[in-house]
Amino acid sequence: MKKYHFIAALLFCSILLQAQERYFLNSDTRLYTSTSTSAEFLGYFKYGAEVQLLSKNENGWYKVKADNLSEGYVPEKFVGTRLNAADIKTVDNENPVLAGGDQYYGGNHLFVLVAGLKARALPDKTSKIKEILFTGDPVPVNYLPKNQDEWVNIGGNFDYENAKFTLRKFIGKRPDFNTLIKEFDKLNPDAIAERKTVAERIVELAWNSDYSKLAPAYQRYSEVVKQLNDPKLIADTELNVSIAKGLDKHKLPEQIVAFTQKTEFILKGIKTKSLFLTQKELVKTFGKPAKTASIGDECGVYLSDLFYYYPDLEVSVDEKQNKAEIVKVFINENNKMILNANSVLDNTITEKAFIEKYGTYITASIKAPHSYSLQFEDSEFRIEFKDGKLFFIEIFFYC
Repeated sequence: MKKYHFIAALLFCSILLQAQERYFLNSDTRLYTSTSTSAEFLGYFKYGAEVQLLSKNENGWYKVKADNLSEGYVPEKFVGTRLNAADIKTVDNENPVLAGGDQYYGGNHLFVLVAGLKARALPDKTSKIKEILFTGDPVPVNYLPKNQDEWVNIGGNFDYENAKFTLRKFIGKRPDFNTLIKEFDKLNPDAIAERKTVAERIVELAWNSDYSKLAPAYQRYSEVVKQLNDPKLIADTELNVSIAKGLDKHKLPEQIVAFTQKTEFILKGIKTKSLFLTQKELVKTFGKPAKTASIGDECGVYLSDLFYYYPDLEVSVDEKQNKAEIVKVFINENNKMILNANSVLDNTITEKAFIEKYGTYITASIKAPHSYSLQFEDSEFRIEFKDGKLFFIEIFFYC
């Protein structure tokens, strides 16, 4: 516990120093143990990395702190208070950190190599978990230590609110899907724990790739799940297999929009026109709202900044124009969604039945289980299930 508080104090002090002045590296370089390029080095900096100065210029060198709290020396010529297009960058070909510009990430980055990686608030195994990352996720990296057992800040900067840490050995070059498949297929069928580890990575990487990879990923994962004989895991996997089959035959955007363009709701017997009804109809049907609030709508996507909140409904309301626009509906015996004459989403539909019927229209993510999206004009429906039953439908308006 003392170690935890000590690290927290160091971070706090770092934030105070940063507030006074910010310094950046205008070239690839390394963090040296002394003021010489022939000295041992601790890790690699990528162009644009932020550092904190710990000492004044010492014969052309600064003592600095990296964003993972490691301390060492860098050449003074690479340190500046800003970055600009005129910077003459020296590229370190041995630096493992990838520059921005690929299809995955715009800045300096590496990729998660393991399944369910815990990103922590501090460089300490006992600190709070801030995020769970998945195999193939790109993460920002500006400083990378050589030591595989040291910590890396994958939050992008020194800011305590954004700082996230993981061990160096868990990130690297993006895993190759086919290589993982071959690795799994070579394993002894009795090596269940190892097969599970590799299968989890395959599944997560498939979700981070394209839909066509989901079927072969779940084929192998299902083999392991059957060996484990865990009823809940088997049920969850069967559901994910159904999702994968639907996504593999995903409809074109124009087909999805055509399918949803006449969507409307029935709320306590009142049929809406698309997503709209009058404010008078709303109050007559639902009574006075339990709560009203004015929200900040910078994008201007809602009908009005004024929101009415009911136990099973959220609505944007323009009282002067006598208009109300549906934002969120909790599905129950009174409320349902009508996609078309043959497609009704009500409180009787199960998650499994929904996937089997609409799997080719929806989008899904391993990071948001039991939550699906369905495109609708310049917005989308967020469809949420709870305990296998339809829970609510929320309209997400694009900015």
